[in-house]
Amino acid sequence: MIVRSASARYVGLGKEGKGSVSTQSGVLDAQPYGFNTRFEDGKGTNPEELIAAAHASCFTMALSFALAKAGHEAGELETEAKVSLDKDGDGFKVTKSALTLKATVPGISQQDFARIADDAKANCPISKLLNAEVTLEKSLA
Repeated sequence: MIVRSASARYVGLGKEGKGSVSTQSGVLDAQPYGFNTRFEDGKGTNPEELIAAAHASCFTMALSFALAKAGHEAGELETEAKVSLDKDGDGFKVTKSALTLKATVPGISQQDFARIADDAKANCPISKLLNAEVTLEKSLA
């Protein structure tokens, strides 16, 4: 089993509070977050952006490995994930992760590409983790 970790700290409460998030690898080291980075355009990150980064990278890697397993030796994949945070009663809920994929894979048919991409979307570990609608818009150049 592989275990990765991250930590968050929040000083102050509510809108006035300021947070920071760090990751085990150090790629994020006390990166600021708070109300203004989540609900406004403040500098820093937010949980939804981090989930989007995790989902885009997980799906793209899963698809890369699936294409290689299917015998494809070259290609380029670029995925954008847009995570939606919607009002849910008095709180909020992540309701969707919309993936948009642009790919170049020489020698693959549209049908094979769609099948392999849909399987990667359904089976990447982050897709399995999310309890939200996961969509995939794909284009093959």
